[in-house]
Amino acid sequence: MHRDQVFTRRRVLWGAGAVAAGGAGAVALGVSGGGEPAAVPAAGPPARTVPRKPSAYRLQPITGFGPPPASSRLPARRKPILEMSGRGNTMVLTFDDGPDPRYTPAILDTLDEYGVRAMFFVCGEMATDHRELLARMADEGHVVGNHTWSHPLLTKLRRGRIRSEMERTCEVIEEAYGERPRWFRAPYGAWNRAAFQIGAELGMEPLAWTVDTLDWTTPGTGTIVRRVAGGAGPGVVVLSHDAGGDRTQSVRALRRYLPRLLDSGYHITVPRGHPA
Repeated sequence: MHRDQVFTRRRVLWGAGAVAAGGAGAVALGVSGGGEPAAVPAAGPPARTVPRKPSAYRLQPITGFGPPPASSRLPARRKPILEMSGRGNTMVLTFDDGPDPRYTPAILDTLDEYGVRAMFFVCGEMATDHRELLARMADEGHVVGNHTWSHPLLTKLRRGRIRSEMERTCEVIEEAYGERPRWFRAPYGAWNRAAFQIGAELGMEPLAWTVDTLDWTTPGTGTIVRRVAGGAGPGVVVLSHDAGGDRTQSVRALRRYLPRLLDSGYHITVPRGHPA
């Protein structure tokens, strides 16, 4: 697999507020009524013990999310969730394609330094070789989501292959993280009906993003920082990567923009369970 291949359908629109880009449509989580938010871009390049339960969280999760339903099967959505809702200036940081022992520990260290939790959408083929990093994510209160096994373009796969990509990854996450994932993200942001349906059957909600840092293009640490700062806003979900290539800039950028977001009054947190 060529991990640094460029997905040609990617494009991004930067506005004065939240940032979004073209691809699949999306909806806001926990928000009813109003117009539909902007569409979602294609995501970045592909990536290539003992179960432990998450420890007590040091920060409260986003409010407005109840416990998961009694049945693990969810209604299938037609669009991915684009942003979160909650009290105050809540934002969510997400990292795709890992875990990678070259970069993920440094990201976890920075998050721990500032008492912040994030979401990690892991690829099964990476997670199975680095289960200790998923265990650490559990211990430190982060949320782990499903990013398929091998980062394929789901819209080109048969239904059986899509299910296999998702199920195998769910199993690894459950074994290493201590519970099954409640969220999934399609590689490249390329969703289709089968992906939504199979994700729902496996008890997972589809989460996209509001701001794409495009860090996989290695645009420079300063550029990544400016994109996050420029797109910051209530409910914003930021997309970055902790694997799939050289993520040195992503690691350095996080150390610069995270304290700035906190100093600006943003509450960086994660969703609890499924949206009501």
